[in-house]
Amino acid sequence: MLKYVDTKNAPAAIGPYSQGIVVNDLAFFSGAIPLCAETGEVVGTTIEEQAEQVMKNISALLESQGVDFKNVIKTTCFLADMNDFAAFNAVYGKYFVGNPARSCVAVKGLPKGVLCEVETIAYVGK
Repeated sequence: MLKYVDTKNAPAAIGPYSQGIVVNDLAFFSGAIPLCAETGEVVGTTIEEQAEQVMKNISALLESQGVDFKNVIKTTCFLADMNDFAAFNAVYGKYFVGNPARSCVAVKGLPKGVLCEVETIAYVGK
């Protein structure tokens, strides 16, 4: 059975998708971009500021399922510019201390012109 993630503490989906779906003991969260949950506006202009907001949004998604960053087993990171890799990693490393599996790629563009996006898969079983 599928359970759809729906929390007001993270930005609402801006298209025909959900914040995430839980199936069995795994949560598949849609890509988080640096939007304010209350206003839907982009937060920050630098990669560091935007990455911090992305982590805040991921935290809210994880908390909605009663887990935290230690439960993340895989991330996929998208950067608008690979020159931001080191600065992004500095922020990422403060949160994902469990060193989940990860892919990180540069893309031609991201929604709303943001600098980064991160999608996560987390273990939410007891």
